Amino acid sequence: MATTSAAPPLATFNAPNPSAAMNEKFTRNYLTLDNPVFCCFLFWASVLVIKMLLMSLLTALQRFRNKILDLFPQSCLRKVFPNQEDLFFKDIEVQFNDPHVERVRRAHRNDMENILPYFTMALLYICTNPNPTVACILFRVVAIARILHTLVYAFYPVPQPSRIIAFGVAFAITIYMACVVALDVLAYI
Repeated sequence: MATTSAAPPLATFNAPNPSAAMNEKFTRNYLTLDNPVFCCFLFWASVLVIKMLLMSLLTALQRFRNKILDLFPQSCLRKVFPNQEDLFFKDIEVQFNDPHVERVRRAHRNDMENILPYFTMALLYICTNPNPTVACILFRVVAIARILHTLVYAFYPVPQPSRIIAFGVAFAITIYMACVVALDVLAYI
């Protein structure tokens, strides 16, 4: 009597065995100082973090703008504070709508809304082992675009389309990185 060994129906579901190249791809650590792409990212990310921190100082500077050793009459000084507890001077009022302060605050908020997602996507993009030349160019372009965005928005307001171009370049690169990451891992979903 011949016996046939049939596999149970639930045991037939097995994940495909990855090839050696794919297995190596997932075991290699790309987030090390040995990886030039990661080092390039670290440098430009540091530049962007410093820029974002300086935006906080620029906001404070705009609140005290034209306050130079009390050389100007009170009517010429701009001291804008959003909270009563922040007031250093007793002869001023709390203000929320100074256009110079609000412009810097909007630029800073725009940085947080766009640079922080870029950091996440750039780190994930590095893990896909991209072409080093392309990746480093993308990191540089994003940093320069965000710096230009701040210059034309917060420092010296320039009419559109300068701001939208600076924003759009960095935004498009972040979207590109997200698509590369998504397509690279699509086979594992």
